[in-house]
Amino acid sequence: MLQAAWLALTDIWTPPFRAVLWKSLALTLALLILIWFGLQALVVMFADWPSQPWIQTSVAVVTGFGLVVGLAFLIAPVSALMAGLFSDDIAAVVEATHYPQDPPGRGLPFFKGLAATLGFTATVILVNLVCLFLLLIPGVNLVAFFIGNGYLLGREFFEQAAARFRPVEAARELRRQNAGLVLAGGFVIALFLAIPILNLLTPLFATAFMTHLNKRVTGSRPVGN
Repeated sequence: MLQAAWLALTDIWTPPFRAVLWKSLALTLALLILIWFGLQALVVMFADWPSQPWIQTSVAVVTGFGLVVGLAFLIAPVSALMAGLFSDDIAAVVEATHYPQDPPGRGLPFFKGLAATLGFTATVILVNLVCLFLLLIPGVNLVAFFIGNGYLLGREFFEQAAARFRPVEAARELRRQNAGLVLAGGFVIALFLAIPILNLLTPLFATAFMTHLNKRVTGSRPVGN
């Protein structure tokens, strides 16, 4: 698993990944900026006290801090959404670069993949909203963040990688057969997600990592290893 994580980390910076890297990063940042301004406009709309400027200032400071914390938690669902848009491109690069001896995988049909992505993104948003509310309970919030995101992201990214080579139900069964390894891999993704700035690259890292992990559990090895 450590080798798979290292290969995924080094893959991100290679020339074949750069086109996907810039597109994914640009869309992730654009979406986060739109969410920021949208939430800020919403707060201003419902918190207008012209006769009490000190209240406005206090609310602006508190909400500004709250928005920063909220956006940090939104990285996970945004990553899930970006992964759905670029997972096939990323997986194809990993497969062609490290596993040229294997037949290439195939992505899901567009609308089926889109429906799965939106459903998964909604689930990740719900889990991270719960984690956000748990910020008031010291210690519990971090545990909830790692367990929730580790399980969900590990499951989804592994199944996406596996489904390129088998039916969706068979991909889920493969994930169940390797539940412990996939969960541990999910915790690695959650740890990556917790690192500021670097976490913007989560869709690329997680997809490449689980592509390597899927290959490993099915008996394939990268060229040169």
